[in-house]
Amino acid sequence: MAIRTVIAEDNLLVRAGLTRLLETQADIDVVAACGDLAALLATVDAESPDVVVTDIRMPPDGRDEGLQAADRLRDTHPRTGVVVLSQYAEPRYAVALFERGSARRAYLLKERIEDIAQLRGAIQTVADGGSAVDPKIVDALVLARARTERSPIADMTPRECDVLREMAEGKNNAAIAAELFLAERSVEKVIHSIFSKLGIAWAESTHKRVKAVLLYLAEQ
Repeated sequence: MAIRTVIAEDNLLVRAGLTRLLETQADIDVVAACGDLAALLATVDAESPDVVVTDIRMPPDGRDEGLQAADRLRDTHPRTGVVVLSQYAEPRYAVALFERGSARRAYLLKERIEDIAQLRGAIQTVADGGSAVDPKIVDALVLARARTERSPIADMTPRECDVLREMAEGKNNAAIAAELFLAERSVEKVIHSIFSKLGIAWAESTHKRVKAVLLYLAEQ
């Protein structure tokens, strides 16, 4: 069945363009589009969509309404996934999105709208209960941590850094193996090594792994 999707974007042209783009995907059904936080929440109540794709800033205040919606829907519609689109490569926004859990949440930069495969992948991921973070956010966090004195990131091998980025994007072991041309068993060994070096607990669940890595990288 098609993924029933609601779009929230205050810019009329962007909203229309995003709607048309997603309507070209056979497995995505855009059931509604709205332009502010109140309309988004009312629409979700009325439509009970599988996924919401929302701008991070909308009326009434143009601050972080997309994050507010994602947080409220945790309580009112826990099975609705949320993909937050932002023009800001600010790790703090991604960390805030995952603060109450990473399942069914994704944070992408708005420039990804042009890459329908990546946007479609994020929608499918959150609909299935997973999570994802834009690669540029992960890169910014990795670089910031690597500059920190005695950071274990500095001791990671290039292969471990590659796997870390793929893992933080929400990919499972099989997908990481395919992307990096590795055996799945090899990926599992690298992930164990990464978690050991970062000093964080092993997690089988993909979305829990995303949150664990993101929170570690965001530590000051």
